[in-house]
Amino acid sequence: MSGLTDSLEQALTAENLSLRDWRELIQRLLDYGVLCRDDSQVEAELYDRFERIEALVDEYLSLMGVRLQHDQRFQFVRLIPPGARVPGIEDEADEPFNGGFRTRLTQAEIALVLILRAEYDKSVREGIIDEQGCATLSVEAVALASKNLLQRSLPENMVERRQLFRRLRQLRLIHYAHEADLEQTDSWIKVRPLIVNLVSNEWLDNLKQAIETEVAPEPEDSPPEGASLFSQNT
Repeated sequence: MSGLTDSLEQALTAENLSLRDWRELIQRLLDYGVLCRDDSQVEAELYDRFERIEALVDEYLSLMGVRLQHDQRFQFVRLIPPGARVPGIEDEADEPFNGGFRTRLTQAEIALVLILRAEYDKSVREGIIDEQGCATLSVEAVALASKNLLQRSLPENMVERRQLFRRLRQLRLIHYAHEADLEQTDSWIKVRPLIVNLVSNEWLDNLKQAIETEVAPEPEDSPPEGASLFSQNT
């Protein structure tokens, strides 16, 4: 057994955890890039495990240049890849040569993220967010906002629509119970506060200015800051 593994195992034993527990947590973080305690029982258990050994996880990931964003109020953890820019977190001095294990959002995903960020900000101003910091929106409201703000419609094809929303759910930006609900305009989704960290206030201001001048920004040409995230499994 290597010295590093030996030291790791000793630190885990002090918290009554095993290497298997460690691997399960690290693999989940690297696979999904984010943990939300309220997403599922599995993520609740992993989040609680993370809190017990946060310093150890942070030290381990820092060896790869990966940073952690831990929001204790809304109980989520997000990994920040090397070179990624995130509002409210100091940028690194060097940018990586390529994306590595990051992937950029598609044009349709960027457009939907911008819309959800704007609608989330509206809900915050109106004081209609829940205890977890989530804003509840109807699919109809999202579709209407997309047309009004970006002159874009949600995909009519249900397969494409489900894929689009599923991607944002994988990133833990939104939550909904059943994909079949996306076909109903009166169905509801929850927008999580993580959306704030993906789209900066500067981008939101640009969108507002574009609305005032009736010229919507081109999302395909201008991805929001922090749009480069860990690749996700479908």
